[in-house]
Amino acid sequence: MTTYADALGTAGADALLADGRIVRIRPAYAGDRDGLAAMFQASSVDALRLRFFAVPGPAVVAAEVARLTRPASAEHGVLVSTQAGRIVGVASYECGQASSAAEFAVFVAEDERGRGIGTVLLEHLAAMAKANGVRELSGEVLPANYSMLRVARDLAAHARSDELAEVVDVGLPMVAQDAAVSAADVRNRTAERLSLRPLLAPRSVAVVGASRTPGGVGHETLRALAEYGFNGTLFAVNPHTDNVAGLPCVTSLRKLPDLVDLAIIAVPAAAVPEALREAGESGVRAAIVLSAGFGETGPAGQALQDEAVRIARKHSMRLLGPNCVGLLNTDRSVRLNATFAGAPPLPGALGVASQSGAVGISLLDHLARCGCGVSSFVSLGNKADISGNDLLAYWYDDPATKAVALYLESFGNPRRFARLVRELGRRKPVLAVKSGRTVAGQRAGASHTAAAAAPDVAVDSLFAQAGVVRCNDLGELIDAARMLVDQPLPAGNRIAVIGNAGGVNVLAVDSAEAAGLEVPAASPQLAARLGGSGQNPLDLGAEANPQALRAALTAFAESGEVDAIVVVVAATRANDVPGMLAAAGEVFDAHPDLPAAGVVVGRWDVSHVGACPERPAYDLPERAIRALGHAARYAAWRREPLGGPPVLDGIDPVRAQAVIAAANEGWQPADVTAELLRCYGIPQIPQATAATADEAVAAADRLGYPVVVKSAVPDLVHKTEVGAVRIDLPDAGAVRQAYQLIGAALDTTHPHVLVQPMARGHVELAAGVVHDPLFGSLVMLGLGGVLTDLLGDRVYRLTPMSDRDGERMWRSLRGARLLTGFRGAPGVDTAAVEQLAHRLGRLAQDLPQVAELDLNPVIAGPDGLVVVDAKLRLAAVGEEPDPYLFRLR
Repeated sequence: MTTYADALGTAGADALLADGRIVRIRPAYAGDRDGLAAMFQASSVDALRLRFFAVPGPAVVAAEVARLTRPASAEHGVLVSTQAGRIVGVASYECGQASSAAEFAVFVAEDERGRGIGTVLLEHLAAMAKANGVRELSGEVLPANYSMLRVARDLAAHARSDELAEVVDVGLPMVAQDAAVSAADVRNRTAERLSLRPLLAPRSVAVVGASRTPGGVGHETLRALAEYGFNGTLFAVNPHTDNVAGLPCVTSLRKLPDLVDLAIIAVPAAAVPEALREAGESGVRAAIVLSAGFGETGPAGQALQDEAVRIARKHSMRLLGPNCVGLLNTDRSVRLNATFAGAPPLPGALGVASQSGAVGISLLDHLARCGCGVSSFVSLGNKADISGNDLLAYWYDDPATKAVALYLESFGNPRRFARLVRELGRRKPVLAVKSGRTVAGQRAGASHTAAAAAPDVAVDSLFAQAGVVRCNDLGELIDAARMLVDQPLPAGNRIAVIGNAGGVNVLAVDSAEAAGLEVPAASPQLAARLGGSGQNPLDLGAEANPQALRAALTAFAESGEVDAIVVVVAATRANDVPGMLAAAGEVFDAHPDLPAAGVVVGRWDVSHVGACPERPAYDLPERAIRALGHAARYAAWRREPLGGPPVLDGIDPVRAQAVIAAANEGWQPADVTAELLRCYGIPQIPQATAATADEAVAAADRLGYPVVVKSAVPDLVHKTEVGAVRIDLPDAGAVRQAYQLIGAALDTTHPHVLVQPMARGHVELAAGVVHDPLFGSLVMLGLGGVLTDLLGDRVYRLTPMSDRDGERMWRSLRGARLLTGFRGAPGVDTAAVEQLAHRLGRLAQDLPQVAELDLNPVIAGPDGLVVVDAKLRLAAVGEEPDPYLFRLR
């Protein structure tokens, strides 16, 4: 298993501090002696006393430096934080060889305190200690050491103290607690927002590489900034001229009269590192690299990109790109168009991020055409530094952004993405198009669980749990964004379709079921108000006038019988389209809590209903219905409680870890699989292994007839199809015959078999776990037996699961009615089904070494369930994204 130190490497990792600046965290080594000594020597007497509990002499400091620079081991770990090559903090832990408890210590340079260095160091130190088997991290702190006690509280540690105590005992949890994770997310969001402010809301911008010739990337970006009316100071940098596009030019960033927040770099790729170095030395806080020729071109370009990132980090600069088209911010106080795209979009409330520059340009173009405004747009390019996760953190507290639209090609840390987007989604809709459906996610394995995890299932599961509105294409994304940006969310999924085009009305209703919407008939009271017609959809006729439309819309809006309205207007030479749209707009203005959409056919110049641009009009009914369906599903997700960790008894993770440690990699024998399931309280049918016919008969006699005899080959998936399962065997003779038949099917005279009593139940289920190194573990639940492959009725959830996920999983199955009783059959114990899902979730979360666990079939009935067949594959865990530890890409 890759350890934390292996993942960190000698170079270390970069993290954001509370002030948005960047610090490097890395293991200490012998060459740090002078730097550590200098940090201690520069500290005051009071600072040293708080660390050493007394004023240390030179010998004590020298001994501490020697301890901190000892070679690392499982019992001794040290991390330092550096900025611009200077050591600004150190954290360490020590434990005895036979102990799983360790004592930690932290010291931060006196002139760097209050920036969050101690917190970041301790977060990383805890990760290192946990990877080395430390189960408890504690330390003693003087009561006067307020900053250290505050750090402990920030990490949700428990502190035991009393007023008379001379020291305070502080303990840090090795397992991420909900409170600690939430507090860390708040800190990291604040740090990310501060670090991105010079990028998205700069007070001054310099374009490096702006040529005199129109058409160049630098020239056009400079012109776009000037023409859009940037509300700050704008500079051009070009050593060969004193004027570009009518703006004065300087030869170097070092020659600028003032500090610059943002540098936009448009020079050849080979010259980018030097431009970044100059920017960093000139105090620039953020940079956009528009140039191509980096990681997208191969190993040489990747090396150049890595160098660019190293330079930016050294100078605490955030870096957008390279190979991007820039960004824009339509806020009137900023007015930043730092792109070489076409005309900027309208100001609005939609935040847009695109990994592809071309896709981003297309999005901006189509949003402008349909009148949907943008708050900010970011082209991510190669995501060398700034990623979608950073932008989610920025938009979380951005008052100008009411919804977010993402085009993604890959995930850097999808586990952190899931947490960030779930928190953001509780405030604002997040819509996404994820490309690469045929290449992302799981690969088929040798179990039903892994084989069912088709290419895109991990992404689907992530988006579903996090409340992301997943769209199939850019058009659907734009349609849904228009519905969700400024309108209220639907209170349910009931809609009314009203208009003057009967055929279009019918098409809208035909699309409603697939979108998860209902089109209920009007109640008698509403029908009476409509003149006796209770039809929904309601066709007012081709000659309907604005007054008739207003009356019908008002009746439905005031009835309380629908949660959204679709108004359909077909333009003819004989009707008043502007008047009808105005009438509809007046009704909707009078009912601002009711979301609405228009469908206008025959007119290409209509983008919204009435005078309010927030209510979109579409050219086709299917587009309006799909958008409303997305809004209704997102609203339902928002209404659901998030839930908490499942409460499970009978769990023995310590024993489970011992089972894993004693096993080899690969498919496991039945006894190992059974023992692991017992550790998590997962009920299994009694079974015995046999290597001869006599042993099989003896096992059957003990277990009681009728029995099942099946192959014990752990990686055999379709046992029934190959004749390796024999069921309902009534006596010893049948068991002997079954043993021989299984041997013949597997071409062996002495097959290893499992003998089990025959299980009876009403429903066969399948469940399991499959691990993805990028997304983490997924839990599967579905119909079992032959239905597993025949219907493919399965649902997945990423870990960690909440106590509500088990119910959501079985209710999401297409065959859910089989579990609650169908055509007179008794229902199964759904609470037991939920427990199974939650126990598998806990197992998967505790044991990432479980690469595949396939339980199929699971026999469920009114009195509970039991696992009949189980297969387990173990694999070593390599370097994987840490879902809780925040570090820059």
